[in-house]
Amino acid sequence: MEDPRYSTYSAIIDRPRLRWPNDARVAFWLAPNVEFYEYEPTPSEFRNPWPRVAHPDVLHYSYRDYGNRVGFWRMLEVFDQYKVRGSVSLNMAVLEHFPEIRDAMVARDWDYFTHGIYNTRLLFGMTPDEDRAFYADNRETLYRHTGKRLLGMLGPAFSSTANTPELMAEAGLIYQVDWFHDDQPFPINVKSGKLISLPYTRELNDSVVFNAPGLEADYFGQICKDQFDVLYAEGAESGQVMCIALHPYLIGQPHRIRYLADILDYVTSFDGVWVTTSDEIAQHYMTHHYDAMVAHLAEARRR
Repeated sequence: MEDPRYSTYSAIIDRPRLRWPNDARVAFWLAPNVEFYEYEPTPSEFRNPWPRVAHPDVLHYSYRDYGNRVGFWRMLEVFDQYKVRGSVSLNMAVLEHFPEIRDAMVARDWDYFTHGIYNTRLLFGMTPDEDRAFYADNRETLYRHTGKRLLGMLGPAFSSTANTPELMAEAGLIYQVDWFHDDQPFPINVKSGKLISLPYTRELNDSVVFNAPGLEADYFGQICKDQFDVLYAEGAESGQVMCIALHPYLIGQPHRIRYLADILDYVTSFDGVWVTTSDEIAQHYMTHHYDAMVAHLAEARRR
């Protein structure tokens, strides 16, 4: 059974050409996951929010807490050095629990998409009304603390419901990053409003790489450069998207941070790279490419 969210197959080589501002080949964005895990979370019937069954899981709680105490600030220095704005995968509770982090992000005009209120509270099993209350809480919290409109979401701990795309669009969001199916934005079928999937990443995600046996920051740095080289070459024909997903408690470790600087030094040395944010990519696509792509897909269905 095909998923109804994007039921029309679309080979990337057959689509209308995608063009980024100034004819850039690659839209490049960084997604720091700034998160908060509850010390003793409410139990979930769907999945234990911590790796170990017993709570409190002091080992994993304190490890992640390192990111907000130390790693975030070390990562921030590298972002500042290369003048890169973050697109924060944000647990909204961070804005209230850690005002120092909030103020640092706001001062730099970073953009944000929700990663839930806490990363220990999942969407699995929510009713539509509970979902609607969730989006309202996220929108209000983000605007109150940053003045920004909420445009996107990565489900907390990659959780969702069958109603997630519909209710996101209903709530005024325009992009979802849970779908790992493309190197370009792609329309998601919803009954009302407009919604796209925006390329996030599981491959260039420090959480995936550093938690694999035997893989470290030198390997992470190399695959980021290798990914960029291919997308940059392909971007001469049609614009591509490259995301790197970061977690301050991982990339912010003293022995890893220089590899982030090395990646940014490499990527920013090329012409034709739009160093941007997830919000800006989504808005550009909606304005300049969404309608053409929808028409292209409709034509493909008629063939």
